[in-house]
Amino acid sequence: MRTTLLAALLIIPGLFVAGVLHADSVDKAALKAEAIGIVKQFGGTLKPQLKTALKEGGPAHAISVCSTTAPEIAKSLSQSTGWSVKRVSLKARNTETAMPDAWEKSVLAKFDERQAGGESAQKMAYAEVVDGQFRFMKAQGVEEVCLKCHAEKIAPETEKALQEHYADDNARGYTLGQIRGAFSLSKQL
Repeated sequence: MRTTLLAALLIIPGLFVAGVLHADSVDKAALKAEAIGIVKQFGGTLKPQLKTALKEGGPAHAISVCSTTAPEIAKSLSQSTGWSVKRVSLKARNTETAMPDAWEKSVLAKFDERQAGGESAQKMAYAEVVDGQFRFMKAQGVEEVCLKCHAEKIAPETEKALQEHYADDNARGYTLGQIRGAFSLSKQL
């Protein structure tokens, strides 16, 4: 188990006190619960909009909604919560916002291993204190609605919309239940 030390500063008028905070003293359970709440808020905001877009204009319309709405939701949640909020994938669709850093790649690889061992993506999450940050990832499994745009074979009009919105799209070839990425949150401690 990796242990991280955090610098703690306390400023009292006329007195400056510096100390070291052991990472084990961080309330990881509370931070994890907060992160899970943010993930639920993200999904609870995005999914209904995508379902509406699918009903109104099919997958091509949903792609246009997703390309603008998902980053807006992540930005809004980051601003309102004090967490950094994003979605990442080993096969990113949006290469500007969804590319994982080294830690996220490692966790995504571990998620794939866990799924290969029989664990469901639905409940899969991981949290750790890294370099003074609480980092949290929640696996994002492929649901039936996702396959309209993320399966191996997609309709020609969907293909056209993907090319318009995501020129470097790699988020294809998924099957139902497979992990296609994760929500990634971090908070400076």
